Amino acid sequence: MYDIIFKHLEEKVRLTQEEKEVIKTFFKPKKLKKKQFVVVEGHVCTYLTFVSKGLLKSYHSDDKGNEHINQFSPEGWWTSDMSSFFSGGISFYSIDAMEDSEVLLITREDFENLTIEVPVMDRYFRLLFQNSLITKERRLISSHTHTAEEKYRHLVENNPDLMKRIPQNLLASYLGLSPETLSRLKKNVIIGPK
Repeated sequence: MYDIIFKHLEEKVRLTQEEKEVIKTFFKPKKLKKKQFVVVEGHVCTYLTFVSKGLLKSYHSDDKGNEHINQFSPEGWWTSDMSSFFSGGISFYSIDAMEDSEVLLITREDFENLTIEVPVMDRYFRLLFQNSLITKERRLISSHTHTAEEKYRHLVENNPDLMKRIPQNLLASYLGLSPETLSRLKKNVIIGPK
């Protein structure tokens, strides 16, 4: 279960075997069944979650029960309601498993202690959070400036494997499109080499 997280960590920082053993002690491995929650909207998000296997989704539900997808998290991704995790306030998102999944969970207290005991992890998380902020800013700009076709094309070209794992209605929600618009795009947009 730890192989994927160490591969991911070592893309950004160097770790000794001793540091890897210490890092393991801070995480709680957990198996999730499909539709099992990591956090429920309106409760405090107590974990930062690394996906070792499977697929999770983060979303907000409106008054009508419609899910507005914030993020899909496949293997090798982190997920959390960061505002709730770091502030202790209530979560604006629910996070649940779209498939049977295996995750590594870390509490805020353990997160803080990990970055003190293994200082290179502080650098790792700074890089991770910087990249996350850049990605969210680009997604916000895209949602305001790109056409439906451009958003769809970008998603398919950058996440081809995910397209087979995510139902069309959830892809539409993530893109801010109606399922009908997404269906039309899937039929009419040819994705291939430029």
